[in-house]
Parts: sequence; structure tokens; C-alpha cells
Amino acid sequence: MPVSEHPMQALVTFLPKGTFDLVVQYIHQYKVHLTVTKKRKSVLGDYRHAGIGKNHRISVNGDLNQFEFLITLLHELAHLLTFEQFGNSVDAHGKEWKLIYSKLLINFVQHQLFPPDIEKALQKSIINPAATANGETELLLVLRQYDTKKKEGYFPIAELPEGSIFQTENGKTFMKGARRRKRFECVETKTGLRYSFSPISEVKLVKQVET
Repeated sequence: MPVSEHPMQALVTFLPKGTFDLVVQYIHQYKVHLTVTKKRKSVLGDYRHAGIGKNHRISVNGDLNQFEFLITLLHELAHLLTFEQFGNSVDAHGKEWKLIYSKLLINFVQHQLFPPDIEKALQKSIINPAATANGETELLLVLRQYDTKKKEGYFPIAELPEGSIFQTENGKTFMKGARRRKRFECVETKTGLRYSFSPISEVKLVKQVET
């Protein structure tokens, strides 16, 4: 996995203003080996607990905007704190992790470090955190409004009207269908095969239906 190692002070560039000292106190206290990685499609970050004589290890994708980077890091820190308290005796995303993650979010929200729209979205995560960062659909849609590098013509599927025609990075073309629970069922125009897409999947709009 391609990675880049950064001196601790360089972490400032990946975090929102005013959050560096709050984050670093956790990293120092729990001796975290933090790695910034290149983009990974399947995960935004991960955590591996400390083995004998080794440090806790957390990795976060370096292509995330500062707010998404911070939230992803807090998600993984919650895993670390859960392990410190309970070891492997509880579920990875069980009630213990949810409570610890909620407390972390509350701590950062209380410092008024987030724009109002992100803070509002975080309130739902505080009440009922999702098992994965990618599972925080509403929150991620808000966070990604703060991306500094956006592909022209690309949008999250959730923002497209039903019936819109879109293209994925591999060149395949689909028609957006109805939402089925947490994902959208879409039909590949060439084959008629049905695929499910995450609401946050970014696709290139080809033709938008009139609403």
C-alpha cells in the first residue's frame, strides 16, 4: 500500500484550523503510529491495535478534505480507545465503540471547530454512529461540499434525479433507479443488468431528466 510518512507538525496541513493540538494529545498519549495513505476506494481509514512492543497503528487517506480527514481519524481513534478499555472482548462497532466515538465527537463539536452545516450533520452521528465512515451518508455528503478539488461534471449519485443517465470511471453507463434501503438500484444501459450504488458514489452526469 503506497504510504507517506510525515513529521508530526506536517499533520497541520491535513486538519481543520484549531484541531491540531486536540488530535496530537491523543497521538502522543497512546503512542499512535499515524500513516497518511494514497486514495483507497474501499476504506477511508483503518486501525490496528498494538502488539507486544509495538504501537497502535492508524492510517487515513490523504486525499480527504480537512474535515473528512478529521472525522475519519476520530472514527479510528474510537477503535483505539475501545481496545484500550475492552481489548477484544467487545464487537468492533458495538455499543461500547459507539459510546466512545460519540464522546469524541462531542468533545470536538464543543470547541466550535466545524461550520454550522457539518456540526448539524454530526449531531446525528453523535446519537447513532454508523459502523463505517462510508456509512455516514448524510454526513459525508455535507463533508464533501468542502472538497477543494472537484471533478467537473461529477456528482454524488444521491444528488441526481431518478432516471438520470450517468457514467462511472470505467466508462460504463447507467440509469439511476430507486433507492433500496441505503443504496440506489441502477441499470446498466448496455446490458440491462442491475447494480447497486452507494449514495456517495461520484459519477459523471451524462443526461439529467427534467424534474
